[in-house]
Amino acid sequence: MYNGFTTQIMPALSVMTPAMVTGYLQANALTAQQNAILSTLTKKGLMNQVMSMMTPANQAAFASMPSDYQQAAMVMAMQGFLGKASGNLAQVPAYKPKNETLYTNKFGIDLTAKATQNITVHAKLDMYKAFGSQSDSTTMGGYFADRVGVFDGTLSHVPSDSLLNVDRAFATWSNIADQPLWFSVGRRPSTNGAPSNLRLNKERPGNGGTPALLVDYAFDGMTVGYAPDIDMLPGAYAKVCYGRGFDSGIKTPSNSIKDTDMLGVAVIPVDTDPLRVWMQWNRGFNIFDFPAMNNTIFGNTAPAVNLGSIDWYGIGAMSTFKKVGPGSLNLFTDFGLSVTHPNNNVSNNAGFQGLMTGEFFNQDYTPSSKTGWAVYAGIRYDLPSKTKIGFEFNHGSKDWITFAPSADDMWTSKVGTRGNVYEPYIIQELNLKPISSYLSKGFFKLGYQYYDFEYTGSNNWVGSSKKISTIQPTDLMLLTPLKSAHDIYGTFEVKF
Repeated sequence: MYNGFTTQIMPALSVMTPAMVTGYLQANALTAQQNAILSTLTKKGLMNQVMSMMTPANQAAFASMPSDYQQAAMVMAMQGFLGKASGNLAQVPAYKPKNETLYTNKFGIDLTAKATQNITVHAKLDMYKAFGSQSDSTTMGGYFADRVGVFDGTLSHVPSDSLLNVDRAFATWSNIADQPLWFSVGRRPSTNGAPSNLRLNKERPGNGGTPALLVDYAFDGMTVGYAPDIDMLPGAYAKVCYGRGFDSGIKTPSNSIKDTDMLGVAVIPVDTDPLRVWMQWNRGFNIFDFPAMNNTIFGNTAPAVNLGSIDWYGIGAMSTFKKVGPGSLNLFTDFGLSVTHPNNNVSNNAGFQGLMTGEFFNQDYTPSSKTGWAVYAGIRYDLPSKTKIGFEFNHGSKDWITFAPSADDMWTSKVGTRGNVYEPYIIQELNLKPISSYLSKGFFKLGYQYYDFEYTGSNNWVGSSKKISTIQPTDLMLLTPLKSAHDIYGTFEVKF
């Protein structure tokens, strides 16, 4: 920008008449976003730095110019920095990204051992890879923040390589002091929670799971739970959960970033076969800008700044009705609320965007809290032939943000969508006798996901959201927005 100012802009202005300057300003007016970017860069002191690099003679010449000439100089500088012909801005025409065939392998081992009286150890090892690949490149792109690269909380939950990673490893001490009290610590069972178990054709996650609408992330942490025996509330329990999403390491003058932690309180007033009801509150403290990832479209990334905190609230229920016609009917509904609490920090690596605030290179200097909401509902009908037919729908508002990057959805975690997702599916279990375990089974599943995005930033807490239909060709964005997406999938799964 400095070179352009001294070698091109000043000489050009020196030969322009007032009429030429007026004509130039009319023909090259900055867009609203460019004006906002210029304001941000000015507040950051960049324009003052450019001026300070000029010779005293050029500084004096600029200061003596009429205001419209000075305005023209700024417009020229801005167009040279982020204009169509600048080389710093790539205007990408609309296109339809697609991968016509993607094959994946997933392998997991569940291990459970009763170590002592009242102490149980559980571990889960997982491998998840795409055919013909030992990296995450087959499913990663520049469209959604949770599919830019693989990181600690999503390892083995999105396709990467053939390494067998430790997805879960925790010990649980139950019946403490002969009371219905338990304590559990380790890498938590905080993925694939209810009600997603219906679509995944898995058993209910038990008292270790978390609602899939709010959290689907492999946390390291601990839980304290209590399950009182109340006749009017069968199966009731409550628990307090803590997890660490990022450890910042040793504090030094060059490392002042804080740890990112999660605190949650869950109350399940009823947990029976016919009915399960849950209520949840979580808070994420010191939310980072980028997780630690390698070989992303942004290069290697790591948390660089804490952007604030987020509260999540959720309430939901799932129920089973037997003997509805020839089969059983499963229903669920879940509601979530997210409330952000941004500080004044912004991510320089993300173009001065904050916690759900600002646009690329357009910082919001008065950040405010954003409230979003989402609903998730579904139905599954189980026939005596072991055929299971299901349908799910979820909707997220403009400012909805969840913490669910580990969901096994190829485009992006569907529960974090700002818009609508529709998903019909059919499961056919094979009528074969279980041998290795009473839960052993084999089944085929065929499904279809349709994403209808209404706003930008699904599953991304960095930067504000924008209505898809209002995006202009000149808008600068960190990630490429999608209007809609389709995913047709089929699986053959064996539980043993």
